[in-house]
Amino acid sequence: MTATRKTKQRTAILAALEEGEFRSAQAWHERLRADGSSVGLATVYRALQALVETGDVDAVVNDGGEMLYRRCQAREEHHHHLRCRVCGRAVEIAVPFFEDFVAGLVRDHGYADIQHTIELTGVCPDCAARGER
Repeated sequence: MTATRKTKQRTAILAALEEGEFRSAQAWHERLRADGSSVGLATVYRALQALVETGDVDAVVNDGGEMLYRRCQAREEHHHHLRCRVCGRAVEIAVPFFEDFVAGLVRDHGYADIQHTIELTGVCPDCAARGER
């Protein structure tokens, strides 16, 4: 973690997030409660937002408009995701040709501080093998 306060609740949240799949704040809260944590839902929301701001947690929006969170695996470099729409499992992907394309656009148009996200969704091999779509 970078500049966020390290509390017992935040430590529990980060430990749960090590599972590596994208889940909603409510789903992470349910997971924590199932493990015996007394952390409140509002605390989970605040902690996740703070961890997104420091880059320790990735956040994406699902097809229904809900924010999903997971522990960032590649904390130091810019990255994108390939996420399973069924189970939430994700892999971090590099898209160097797109990064080069963006750099060219920035250079050609004189923009600064460009931010972008690429998220590809599909069905992971495990879910596909079970016939889930």
